[in-house]
Amino acid sequence: MSISTFEGVVENGVIRLQGGVTLPERARVYVVIPDFESAPRAHIRTPRLAHPEQAVDFAKEVIEVAPDAKL
Repeated sequence: MSISTFEGVVENGVIRLQGGVTLPERARVYVVIPDFESAPRAHIRTPRLAHPEQAVDFAKEVIEVAPDAKL
């Protein structure tokens, strides 16, 4: 496997290689970004029940209302 290095910039979320370089469709590439620090990402956890048997307490009841009912 040979490796070539090209410089480019990101414009509107697309990597543009400098020097008119074009790559074949579906070419495998590796992106190395110098001097880049990403901000820490927030991780939102899904709530869990301490006692799964209590899940029945959260059951929903669907009530159908006549289309001409006044609210």
